[in-house]
Amino acid sequence: MNVLDFARAFFSDGAHWHGYDGIPTRFTEHLTFSVEALLIAAAIGLPVGLLTGHYGRGGNVLALIATAGRALPSFGLLVLMFIWSGFGTLPVMIPLVVLAVPPILVTTYEAIRSVDPSPVDAARGMGMPETRVLFQVEVPVALPLVLSGLRTAAIQIVSTATIAAYVSLGGLGRYIIDGLYQKNYDKVVGGATLVAGLALATLVVFWALSRLTVSPGVRRSG
Repeated sequence: MNVLDFARAFFSDGAHWHGYDGIPTRFTEHLTFSVEALLIAAAIGLPVGLLTGHYGRGGNVLALIATAGRALPSFGLLVLMFIWSGFGTLPVMIPLVVLAVPPILVTTYEAIRSVDPSPVDAARGMGMPETRVLFQVEVPVALPLVLSGLRTAAIQIVSTATIAAYVSLGGLGRYIIDGLYQKNYDKVVGGATLVAGLALATLVVFWALSRLTVSPGVRRSG
């Protein structure tokens, strides 16, 4: 059998569409892990990136943080957190957030720093407070790059959230882990296909979000 045959066998089996191990349940679990981790990472990375980019300070520190975050192995961190805190979502959330913060943080910083200084100086010359300069002048222009950082983080989270299955949690990784253990390659291929499909859907969501939030003038100039 080839990969397409395995995938066809998995998705055509009605047992995979119902119950606690059904595709809807596992998909919802995976999506929940991913959205929660992205929201936490965005709550950390966006404010720090915006402020450091606006004031032009801390770029070297951010680069160091990003390098350290990318160097940490997600699976190793998952095992350590599981040993430390036991069962629960915390051992999964920490590696996913650590993975997602660097691209959000660094891309947001670079996005703000890349804004043309002329309108920023003009806004300050008109007496705008710094918060209005940041959110009314810099952020609208930097938004495409900011969204690209969020998109990168989201795809990394979706792809890596399969590790939740290693600590007896759910998600689409359950099919891959259980399938390998049972030598059921229908499950392995089906789970991998679902994860890849969710990653592609994430790209589409951020493309639509960009079309809705970025002004046409900024898109054309980009």
